[in-house]
Amino acid sequence: MDTYEMGPLLQSSTLSGGLFWALALYLPLSGPLQRLEASLEASPLTGAWRQAALVISSLLLALAVGVITQLILAWALGPGWASSLALITIGWSLFLVVARGQED
Repeated sequence: MDTYEMGPLLQSSTLSGGLFWALALYLPLSGPLQRLEASLEASPLTGAWRQAALVISSLLLALAVGVITQLILAWALGPGWASSLALITIGWSLFLVVARGQED
């Protein structure tokens, strides 16, 4: 079966690139989830359920944004370039974390 017959969401490059982008964007996207965390504090859920809801929502948000980013960049640059750019972004983020750690 040709990869173009499966549709853009089921191609392996879209899925792997989306996961790479989700990993690259996980920390920046987890910041806005503080409002959700604050609203969960006022909810009747127990601590374990609040933690599970927060983790699942942050992972789903990162995955959705990652796949959308991959689709947009795959359309503009090509699937291979978009996935490679995600890996470069992950590497650059790790480099910045290490550099900031050595400043302190």
